[in-house]
Amino acid sequence: MVVSHPEISGSQTQQFLKKGSESTDAIWHHIEGLKSIEVDLERQLLESADRIIFQFPLYWYSAPAGLKEWLDKVMSRNFVYGDGQFHLEDKEFGLVVTTGLPEKDFQVGGAENMTLDQLLSPYRAFASRAHMKVLPMFLVDQFWYKTEHQQMQLLIDYQRYISQKFPDSLKNRQSWFSEHLAKFVEGLNKNEKPTGNLILDTFQQQIDDLDQLNDTLQMIKEGEDDNLE
Repeated sequence: MVVSHPEISGSQTQQFLKKGSESTDAIWHHIEGLKSIEVDLERQLLESADRIIFQFPLYWYSAPAGLKEWLDKVMSRNFVYGDGQFHLEDKEFGLVVTTGLPEKDFQVGGAENMTLDQLLSPYRAFASRAHMKVLPMFLVDQFWYKTEHQQMQLLIDYQRYISQKFPDSLKNRQSWFSEHLAKFVEGLNKNEKPTGNLILDTFQQQIDDLDQLNDTLQMIKEGEDDNLE
């Protein structure tokens, strides 16, 4: 995760997301916190990643200057595509964008009269030029106005965005929740583990029941298709 924020220690939103990322395998790479941009090292980190995410607050319809400087130094033409090789080819690319305005303002007819996809299209263009797989944007709007329940839901959605397999299908969601629930139960103390294992078993049984139901529905659909021939 390439994180850009010039005053990150004072950002409640970024500190919340940073804490959330710690329970995943994601690497939190804050570029303004670097003593210097070591180009070769930065490129090695990028090439070793399966998913590359740019995370930043929206500053005047773009990212902070720190990300622009990092991009200009690290993403040279030869590294991205110019030497006939695509060093980032087939890697997944995502954007996590935080805003002080509500999501409804970023639409035609809204306060900004443009969508975030339109405003941030240069990043999608870069990813496309690098032959990367572009993921849907993840928006965090008006974090400080969210209720505790909304923040907890945001935390789960954020963790899934940075670590769950894409596409965001029901099957991939089930696998993600099953894996993380198992890790959570493993970390419980001796007295809490029986209850945790019961919850885990119940969750797995529900997945199995749903799979059986989907199989049954598929058989019914195939039967109906045969009758139409």
